[in-house]
Amino acid sequence: MVVMIIVDVETTGLNPEKNSIVSIGAVDFNKPLDQFYQECHVWDGAEIDDYALKVNGFTREQVTDLSKKTLNEIITEFLAWTSNNSDMTLAGENPGFDRDFLENSAKRYGLKWPFGYRTVDLHALSYAHHLSNGTTLPLKKNRTDINLNTTLLYVGLPEEPNPHIAITGAKMEAEAFSRIIHGKNLLKEFKQYAIPEYLQGEIDYDE
Repeated sequence: MVVMIIVDVETTGLNPEKNSIVSIGAVDFNKPLDQFYQECHVWDGAEIDDYALKVNGFTREQVTDLSKKTLNEIITEFLAWTSNNSDMTLAGENPGFDRDFLENSAKRYGLKWPFGYRTVDLHALSYAHHLSNGTTLPLKKNRTDINLNTTLLYVGLPEEPNPHIAITGAKMEAEAFSRIIHGKNLLKEFKQYAIPEYLQGEIDYDE
């Protein structure tokens, strides 16, 4: 059985020491209807990058709105949500980014961080399947240029809509994991998108 927590965070920049989480989205891969989504205002003094806001669609007014929950509150709620999961492995697209922000946020408020360092990267899984399928790898400057949208299109899904919303990203990544690992649809909202033939008939690890 494959059990993971697919997580996606939206932030005010790339540095977990200087920037803040503004939303957390997550899906329990083994129980995909069990999902988590919360938004918060930034911690006091956090730097806010305008480009990051352009990506996630939040405004400065929204991320500094003190009527929203605090980061302390939503990271506490996220950790409580994950506490009943039998596998505390984080997964996603470039999940090290999400892990570092979540871990830094937990430690900022003196909360116990229950996850290990290792994560499951959708990019690596997609890269490996491109190779095994004999599909030409997209390259840029002699390096892999597979991004989330490349993978979503590869598994038969549309590109992630803009602006990026954490729960949408988490759900689309979970669906992509399921299609590559099992050759199966995971969430009903994506059932309308046909699974490519080269992904069908994969080993079903649940059997």
